Amino acid sequence: MSKPDYPTCFIRGVDHFNALQFWEAHEAWEELWLVAETEVEQFLQGLIQVAAAYHHMKRGTFRGGVRLFDAGLRRLNAFPQRFSGIDRTDVEAAARLHRESAAAAKFLAETEYPKLRLLTNDESAMPPFPVW
Repeated sequence: MSKPDYPTCFIRGVDHFNALQFWEAHEAWEELWLVAETEVEQFLQGLIQVAAAYHHMKRGTFRGGVRLFDAGLRRLNAFPQRFSGIDRTDVEAAARLHRESAAAAKFLAETEYPKLRLLTNDESAMPPFPVW
């Protein structure tokens, strides 16, 4: 089985996330997650879980949002804030606050959703490494 092109799928997920299309971001990253062979699998799963938490927030299924924020942030904590071509600093800070909004069953305004920032290769390389 050949692997999908990491940068293409990954950036597609970032674009969906930043457009508040959280389910679609989840789907794009899951394509990579299913075939990842290194710690990148845990990183992708963390992003998927945070995207799914925001999907729950938009739908008003807050209990699922709390659970997924907790799981996603726990997984992402093992990785530098700048990893795989993105800076997650703003997203993780917002997700910690938004986890509390989910626990209080409060919807977010569209302007409150965070964005991932793409980095240059000089700041953080993106796979494919020889094995990812």
